[in-house]
Amino acid sequence: MAVSPPASQRIGQRVRDERRRQGFDQKTLAMVANVGVRSVHRVETGEPTVRLDILTRILAALGLDLDVRRRDNS
Repeated sequence: MAVSPPASQRIGQRVRDERRRQGFDQKTLAMVANVGVRSVHRVETGEPTVRLDILTRILAALGLDLDVRRRDNS
């Protein structure tokens, strides 16, 4: 049975992939999201203690939403 990576790592990978897809470097994304470059880096590397307001600004700048739903336990 494969163990999926923690949510912070999955979110970080998705943010990194979308940033690259849109042609942004970390500095440009930080400017658009009005956060520090270090915050973008922390999100992308799966830092588990990133502030939710920082994460939502980065997601919004990329046109992404955070979706919370019940886990499928099957």
